[in-house]
Amino acid sequence: MFPFGSLLERGFAHGIHPPEVKERTAALPTQRMPFMDRYVLPLNQSLGAPPRPVVAVGERVHRGQLIAEPAAFFSTSLHSPITGWVRAIGNRRSPSGDFEQAIEIEADPFATQRLDPAPRPDWHRLSLDELSAEVQRAGIVGLGGAALPAHVKYSLREGVKVKYLIANGAECEPFLTNDHRVMVEQPDAVLKGIEILHTLLGVEETIIGIELNKPDAVAILRERIGRDRPIRVVPLRVKYPQGDSKMLIKSLLGIEVPKGVRSVELGIVMNNVGTLAAIADWFDHGMPYIDRRVTVSGPGVTYPANLVVPLGTPVREVLRFCGGLKADTKEVIMGGPMMGTPIASLDAPIVKISAGVLAFTAKEAARPAEYPCIRCGRCVEACPYFLNPSKLARLAKARLYDEMKGADLMECVECGSCTYSCPSGIPIVQLIRSAKSSLWHRKAKG
Repeated sequence: MFPFGSLLERGFAHGIHPPEVKERTAALPTQRMPFMDRYVLPLNQSLGAPPRPVVAVGERVHRGQLIAEPAAFFSTSLHSPITGWVRAIGNRRSPSGDFEQAIEIEADPFATQRLDPAPRPDWHRLSLDELSAEVQRAGIVGLGGAALPAHVKYSLREGVKVKYLIANGAECEPFLTNDHRVMVEQPDAVLKGIEILHTLLGVEETIIGIELNKPDAVAILRERIGRDRPIRVVPLRVKYPQGDSKMLIKSLLGIEVPKGVRSVELGIVMNNVGTLAAIADWFDHGMPYIDRRVTVSGPGVTYPANLVVPLGTPVREVLRFCGGLKADTKEVIMGGPMMGTPIASLDAPIVKISAGVLAFTAKEAARPAEYPCIRCGRCVEACPYFLNPSKLARLAKARLYDEMKGADLMECVECGSCTYSCPSGIPIVQLIRSAKSSLWHRKAKG
């Protein structure tokens, strides 16, 4: 049983309530994106070390074949999304606009593109180390946005006991509905992934947290679970950023995760519902992570859709499949509108963390006029991490990066609640993001 009272009466402090704007795609069944001629697979698609290529230019590869192996424990595998030939290994444009090492593959137009997977071991017989190795081999990353290699969470320090497994189905970002569709269309895969982790981690109870704007997902999962399994589906009030791990833990368990403490140290492991389905696909079908569920939406898109897209597909082709962009489109964002980033080029590929492709017209993309900070405190009231965003923004403008570290800069998860709440139109989260990037570059240079 849960250690506290009514779950719907609890929640996390602060946060915001932006318009959900999910109605355009929430009820749309997921479609499969057709195969294209060429794919670009950036090596760096997760936190940690990029994987090392294990194929050569000119080599024929098959759909699902390993093309890059982990370079360290904090790294993960990369597989070919199609059958074809490796045409290049070199710098290609990434969604951020930077040029990064990538593998370019040309599809074989005569191949069936059928996956012929190798059988996977019986998961019931695996140790935790073997589970971690299998998930790393599958190339699965956390699909909630952080892109942490999923296997890292299952490598537990000696003496750590996992009490709760949390399946994150909040999907609090406006517009995005791909997690919603996973729960509606693949509930058995989500529950199979839960069963695997629940059993091998020795979990006492699993909780699936879903916001109340997804009643069909709540109903379907509850029906599939029945009464005999130690799994609970918990509907939660709609609030942003409910999907943040610390906020969801607070809402579901009433537990504050202290600064600098990993949730696993408190006996909690959390996975996105898409990650859980991917784990089930690996053990049931030998399917590595080669396809990404993507919500394509926004006022600038002709036909919104939920798609299954092979990794490496150019964003341009995804948008073309959805009828193309409207004439007044001004900006295309990869991810959600709160935490996503503008795409520098439509030739950039879909990668493992591409939860959404959103197109906005000049009206939505227009930056508000910026005025001096009036010290109203709205950004402080919105920040779920109890930071002082206005102070961080002032320090960022002055490039006082060391002082920013003293103000808990690295605690910021860049959720954007501060920018959304600012009546002066100050791009607070963008300033913070830029400052963090500068600090990382300074650290890398030594």
